[in-house]
Amino acid sequence: MNTKDVVRLAHVCLKTTDIGATERFYCDLLGFTPQFDFTRDGERKGFYLRIADRVFLEVFEADAPKPSATDHQLSHFSLETNDIEAVRARLESAGFCPGSVRKGADGSFQFWVKDPNGIAVEFQQYTENSAQFGRDPVEMNR
Repeated sequence: MNTKDVVRLAHVCLKTTDIGATERFYCDLLGFTPQFDFTRDGERKGFYLRIADRVFLEVFEADAPKPSATDHQLSHFSLETNDIEAVRARLESAGFCPGSVRKGADGSFQFWVKDPNGIAVEFQQYTENSAQFGRDPVEMNR
């Protein structure tokens, strides 16, 4: 396989014991669009959400209780925004506890919040100096 054959992240899959809270967080607060449901014997077991063109979030009902933060295999995932302050304010007004917006070592603005499942979600707003548009090494903050 040629690595140029991989063109973008297709989806991230989350498991949840509270499908409703997860759907409200990603649809009502962040504006993702429901694409389709997963059902078994007519019962909804999960759903697929459209984030952007050809980029999706997949959510399935978990059989086990919510894992603790240390049980996650997924460290975090990051979502790009064009208005980081508006997204942060919307999450805060909905009762979530987003961190402060700061400029990361990569030159992008960012903040972090936990979704209803305890998964860390990073929000980034790129700048003209964001390392994502160059190839120079980025010295990380300690």
